[in-house]
Amino acid sequence: MEAGGCMSRGYRGRYAARMLIDTGMEVEMNAYTPDFSLGVQGIKGHCPAGEAYAKQQSAERSIPVLSCEGPCIRGEIARLAANLVAQEVPSLARACHAETFFVPHSSMAEWVKGAAKSIMIDGCFLGCHGRVLKGLVGEEKLIHIDAHPYYRKYTDIFLMDDVPEDERKAVAREVAGKIIAKLKEEGAPRATAA
Repeated sequence: MEAGGCMSRGYRGRYAARMLIDTGMEVEMNAYTPDFSLGVQGIKGHCPAGEAYAKQQSAERSIPVLSCEGPCIRGEIARLAANLVAQEVPSLARACHAETFFVPHSSMAEWVKGAAKSIMIDGCFLGCHGRVLKGLVGEEKLIHIDAHPYYRKYTDIFLMDDVPEDERKAVAREVAGKIIAKLKEEGAPRATAA
């Protein structure tokens, strides 16, 4: 991990993480799952809207931004922040993680795999989506961001609905601003000429 523990080029092997709970109690998490794979049922076809969008982004050489997502507050903040980051940095565009991961013949997957870099904003130290994306694009093409160190809240809350929507949006706005600043500081990836 890089300075601040927020950005890395991907999570590596077995590692123990420390998490500061809002109460000030530090908890060590060192459970380990070895590398694994799972079978995914094949699919015929693709999303027509996703195809057109991904082809346009690929032609423009946009840098894909993917995110964590689900019912967890940390994933929701990562998702909202990713939307803002992609909207506010001209060379970036959102990509669909599901189509990228599970429809390998899609233009979405081709765009993400062919991009100079991809940005993954995960919701917590587990880096679930980033670990998958690393396998698709390679560690050297992945900018992997753990959003949680940028705000350090909600460690004892799971469901996003347990945090008011306005508060979720405000925290995501704060996180997006910090991520954009960090990307600029490190030389934000730029779209390459066609």
